[in-house]
Amino acid sequence: QVQLVESGGGLVQAGGSLRLSCSASGRTFNSYDMAWFRQAPGKEREFVAVIRLTGGSTVYADSVKGRFTISRDNVKNTVVYLQMNSLKPEDTAVYYCNAGGTYFSSTYYPSAYWGQGTQVTVSS
Repeated sequence: QVQLVESGGGLVQAGGSLRLSCSASGRTFNSYDMAWFRQAPGKEREFVAVIRLTGGSTVYADSVKGRFTISRDNVKNTVVYLQMNSLKPEDTAVYYCNAGGTYFSSTYYPSAYWGQGTQVTVSS
């Protein structure tokens, strides 16, 4: 059984920081890309960042570029982090981890494997 578990969300003031974690288990994700998405109330789920497990290159949404950093545990390739700095109220959303998707033509297409999400709330 595939399982993705996110943690690290919470309430923070604008300008603050949070670090999210996602742990994958139940399948060999060692050679898969891992990504973060988010969904704000009343909006569609949107891409945030992806890290290629082959080579470790990263891609970010324009809205978070320069503020968020995605990384992975170099020992356990099944753990990925999202360091979020200079948070803004518009970053408020439920953040989801995805693994095993397809990266093609600079776009990450998510797999069917999602975590339960972790709430991030940024107050002004």
